[in-house]
Amino acid sequence: MEQQASDLIIATRSALDQASALAVQYSFSILGAIILLIVGWVTASLISRWAYEGISRVRGIDETLARFFTNVVRYALLVLVFVTVLGQFGVQTASIIATLGAAGLAVGLALQGTLQNIAAGIMLLVLRPFRVGEYIETSSVTGTVLEIGLFATELKTGDGLYRLAPNSILWNTPITNYSRQPTRQNDLKISITHKDDLDLAMETLMKLATADKRVLKTPAPSVFIDSLSDTAVSMTLRYWASTGDWWSLSRDMIKRIKLAFDKMGQVDDTSAPAQPSNAPTIEPALEEAPVNAPGRKRTPRASPQT
Repeated sequence: MEQQASDLIIATRSALDQASALAVQYSFSILGAIILLIVGWVTASLISRWAYEGISRVRGIDETLARFFTNVVRYALLVLVFVTVLGQFGVQTASIIATLGAAGLAVGLALQGTLQNIAAGIMLLVLRPFRVGEYIETSSVTGTVLEIGLFATELKTGDGLYRLAPNSILWNTPITNYSRQPTRQNDLKISITHKDDLDLAMETLMKLATADKRVLKTPAPSVFIDSLSDTAVSMTLRYWASTGDWWSLSRDMIKRIKLAFDKMGQVDDTSAPAQPSNAPTIEPALEEAPVNAPGRKRTPRASPQT
C-alpha cells in the first residue's frame, strides 16, 4: 500500500510538472498569437484604408470597384495573419495553404456563374459602356440604369418597371447607349402622291426644321427624296438635336408636319403616319392619325422607315 501511494504521488508530481511546463510554453504562444491577431487586424485595416484612398484617386475608377479591391486586400491580409498565428502553435503552414487553395478551387467551381458576374461587373465598371442615369438597350434588356453592382445591374424600364440584369448578360451582348453622345440624328420619312407639289412639300419641311431652335444649325438640316414608287414619292427630313431634346422634338415635329400638310391640302392615302426611323422604345408609340377625315382635304402622311 505504501509503495502504491508513493507511486501515485510521483505520477501526480510528474503530471503537474508537465502541465506547468506546457502552460509556460503555450502561454507565450497564446499571448503572441493574441498580440499578432491585434497587430494584424489593425495593420490590415490601415493598409486597406490606404489602398482605398489610393485607388479612389485614380481617374475613372468607380466607387464600387474601389471598395471591392479594398476588401480583397483586407481579407487577403487577414488570411495571412491567420496562417501565421496557426504557425505559432506548430501547425504546418504549407498544409494550411494547400488546404485553402483546394477549398478556393472548390468554391470557385461551385460559384462559377457568380464569379462570371463579378468579372463582368468589374469590366463594366472599368470600361463604363454605360453609367447611372443613362438609357441603354441590349438584346435582352432595355431601360434606364439605376445602379451598377458587382453581381447585377438595376434598371428602370420605360413603363416604370424594375428590372435586375446579371452583369454577365450585359457584358456578353452589344449595348446601345442612347444617352452617351451629346447629340443625335433623326430622320422623319414623309410620303406624298405624284400629283402633290414636291417643291412646296420640301420647302415646308425645311422651314419647319429651321424654325425650331432645338434643331442644331451644325450639321444643318436637310430634305431629300429617298425613294419613288408607283403611288408615292418618299422624302426624308434629316436633322440633328441634343440628346435631351431628341424625344420631345421628334414628337413635336411630327405634329407640325401633319398640321402644315393639312393646310397645303395634300395627302398620300397609301402611306403611314410620320414616325422617327430610329426612335427607341422609351415611351408609348405614337397613335395612328385618322385617314380622310370628313370635310377635309387630302393631307400627306408619313410612312415609317424600317
